[in-house]
Amino acid sequence: MRLQLALNVNDLDESIDFYTKMFDTPPLKVKDGYANFAIENPPLKLVLFEAEGQGGSLNHLGVEVEEASQVEAAEARITGAGLATTGVDDTLCCYAAKTETWVEGPDTRWEWYVKTGDSDSAENIVVTDGGTVCCAPETDEVVQSCC
Repeated sequence: MRLQLALNVNDLDESIDFYTKMFDTPPLKVKDGYANFAIENPPLKLVLFEAEGQGGSLNHLGVEVEEASQVEAAEARITGAGLATTGVDDTLCCYAAKTETWVEGPDTRWEWYVKTGDSDSAENIVVTDGGTVCCAPETDEVVQSCC
């Protein structure tokens, strides 16, 4: 497992340059308005969403796991504790195929997921009129507050 930190940034190229130098690791994937890093030390999945005027703000947090069964176990534990989730779903989002569940915390959205493949599509990245960037299915009530 590793923690995922998804940030909104004003200038994607400038941010890629900064984080490449800071973590001594080039991005794993770069797409239009999007980049992600698989940093070994410290173990971190860093995701950047270009969102002009929102630089430095938190998009969401996540936990990347190795198997879908870990997503299912986390979702069962979280709902068993009385928290609402989106349920476990196979989806395309953020240029990847994933098995995931989302939970809305008091101040931050959390994604628990396993990447199952790559995608050339930015599906489920929602940009609102106000410029907010959401990496979640637009129809999921639990994450609707992002948008």
